[in-house]
Amino acid sequence: MNTALIWIGFNLLVAALLALDLGVLHRRARAPGLGQALAGSALWVMLAASFAVVLYAWQGRPPALEFCTGYVIELSLSADNLFIFLLVFRYFRLPETEQYRVLFWGIIGAIIMRAGFIFAGVGLLRRFHWLIYVFGLLLVYSGVRLLFGRATQVDPESNLALRIFRRIMPVSSDLEGSRFLVRRERLYATPLLVVLVVIETTDLIFAIDSIPAVLAITLNTFIVYSSNILAILGLRSLFFALSSLMDVFEYLHYGISCVLVFVGTKMLLSRRYPVGTELSLAVIGGILLITMLASALHREPQRSTPRFPPGGSGNDAP
Repeated sequence: MNTALIWIGFNLLVAALLALDLGVLHRRARAPGLGQALAGSALWVMLAASFAVVLYAWQGRPPALEFCTGYVIELSLSADNLFIFLLVFRYFRLPETEQYRVLFWGIIGAIIMRAGFIFAGVGLLRRFHWLIYVFGLLLVYSGVRLLFGRATQVDPESNLALRIFRRIMPVSSDLEGSRFLVRRERLYATPLLVVLVVIETTDLIFAIDSIPAVLAITLNTFIVYSSNILAILGLRSLFFALSSLMDVFEYLHYGISCVLVFVGTKMLLSRRYPVGTELSLAVIGGILLITMLASALHREPQRSTPRFPPGGSGNDAP
């Protein structure tokens, strides 16, 4: 099958899913309930599973396993990152009805950015193999830092991209419905666009961890790209599901830190002690399953210090 046609077909599928999501399923700005969010998340996971089945029938077992492993890694890392997005939304007092729209356009931006990261990363690793050790050290460092210093502090005002943006374009003081720009005596950005800028730059930082983690599994550009994109497409539903089930995933960051350390170590030892995809998937899935079970079994009825402070002001927010 022609490679160009495969890429075109996959991206047309992604475009159709995005158009269906925003243009048909969510034309009205409203936050989905827990049941709807869980159902939406399940549908996106089923779509990814169906894609894995197609890969298995088309290219065989190894690419399908590589896709599944990359998808699990990206989805688990993204789940932890969604908690940071929640803090950003609370910091800016963004209504839930507008959070879905910001996440939609944020995901489009993430697809474009991550495509660039993936092509650059694969090209660099194929040309300069020693970079695999740099990526491995980066992942181990990120995992250890997450394990011993949970970074829940978010200060959007210190975001360099946001400071530059505010110097270039004036920002209105109030939301203007679902509009990102409003014209008065001149063109103003609304707070909705400011939140989108923070989300995009935050996701850019997250991609520094997630892309190398998937590259540790395979250098097949299409597998890395498709596993990332299909995981990203389900983030909106996953965000609203996780925001309602925060206590259930209290220890998720410990599992994710272990995944990062494992994948980084795999990259560092890849030349002398290669680890098969089946074993990688089993280890990663086992770590995440144990983490979620531990969170579910160790839920406290009342905690003196909530994981996320109530939104309301810059002093209340992290």
